[in-house]
Amino acid sequence: MAGALETLCGQAYGAEQYHKLGTYTYSAIISLVMICPPICLPWIFMDKLLPLIGQDPLISHEACKYSIWLIPALFGSAILKPLTRFLQTQTVILPMLLSSLLILFFHTTACWTFIFKLELGYKGAALAFCLSIWLNVFLLGFYVKCSSNCEKTRTPLSRDAFLGIGEFFRLGVPSAVMVCLKWWSMELLTLLSGLLPNAKLETSVLSICLTISTLHFTIPYGFGAAASTRVSNELGAGNPHSARLAVVVAICLAGAEAVIVSTSLFFCRHFLGYAYSNDKQVVDYVSIMAPLICLSVIMDSLQAVLSGVARGCGWQHIGAYINLGAFYLCGLPVGAVLGFAAHLRGKGLWIGIVAGSMVQSTLLSLITGSTNWKKQGLEVEDQAAVVQKGKVVVEVDDTNLVVGEQKDRVEVEGVQKVEVALEALVEEEDQAEEDACDVSLGLR
Repeated sequence: MAGALETLCGQAYGAEQYHKLGTYTYSAIISLVMICPPICLPWIFMDKLLPLIGQDPLISHEACKYSIWLIPALFGSAILKPLTRFLQTQTVILPMLLSSLLILFFHTTACWTFIFKLELGYKGAALAFCLSIWLNVFLLGFYVKCSSNCEKTRTPLSRDAFLGIGEFFRLGVPSAVMVCLKWWSMELLTLLSGLLPNAKLETSVLSICLTISTLHFTIPYGFGAAASTRVSNELGAGNPHSARLAVVVAICLAGAEAVIVSTSLFFCRHFLGYAYSNDKQVVDYVSIMAPLICLSVIMDSLQAVLSGVARGCGWQHIGAYINLGAFYLCGLPVGAVLGFAAHLRGKGLWIGIVAGSMVQSTLLSLITGSTNWKKQGLEVEDQAAVVQKGKVVVEVDDTNLVVGEQKDRVEVEGVQKVEVALEALVEEEDQAEEDACDVSLGLR
């Protein structure tokens, strides 16, 4: 859901509406904290829910306890994600990089201490993760509070933050659906692997494939975040051609990265599995799955950038519909048929993921390629255009054009051109000055 800020904050920053970044971020934090309790409910009762879909009761019980230990991290993430988007949309990247490096060192040390030294097992892993999340929250929060880089965008909590919750949900919900639909489909196929013959082997291999795919996805996701920032900033600033150029550059970078990573994985396929298991059967199975993993890498690289472009433009609802069709009307059915009916087992399930990714990337490519960027820029300007001249501020929305300064605001309905409203305001001010002069000279 925090992906909504990539649209809201990014375009506001490009339009130099700096005060809105802080307001949007507060709205996001409030909204995300509100939805944490409903998310906690299935986590708490996971030991009763997972057996309903055929999972082992013992594994379900342990998964439930692990999820409960992760609840503090969920609330920490509700604050951390908006903070990172707040800084990202201002291209304040170095502080996040440094804090991430520090958190990486801390998390590694904490995991080793809790799991091996204190012998807390999975509870130690969850505790280390919770502490890492909250430490990152405090580091970034301290930076936002004290840094001069955030001086223009740092605002106090106000009533506008609560009024902006609806606007955040308008983009946040489709943004969450857009992301979750894909990852849920992959998780569902992994769960389905537990229903295959030799479920232990199938689940192990698909879990390894999913881990490889997830680890790789962080790289193109970075390109997608950069594309989202540049596109939203340029559209907000009224530079649609620069936004289009940013899209082209991001796709080229992602394409080069996909070729390098997929080629490396293919040539390392015979010993790739040893990074996760010493079981010869698992390693051989992973080598068979490697070509499909390479296809997933290529598709993930492309769709990560295109999804970033969609977030920058505010197309989250389009992305949600595309992911719904790609993975639930194509990917999951294809995977289920090939995995069970065609007896391809785990290989068939992963082919379903690849098929869904191909449909997703194709549709996103068609939409991005057919976009009229000049028209897109005009749409962003129509949503919120700001012209500042001295203390005079002009705001345009879908129905009204408001001109004024602080308390004295003149509302002009149905006016499309900023110049007309400015002329009306200037004439009013000139008339007021003439009246004041006349009164002072005793002419009236």
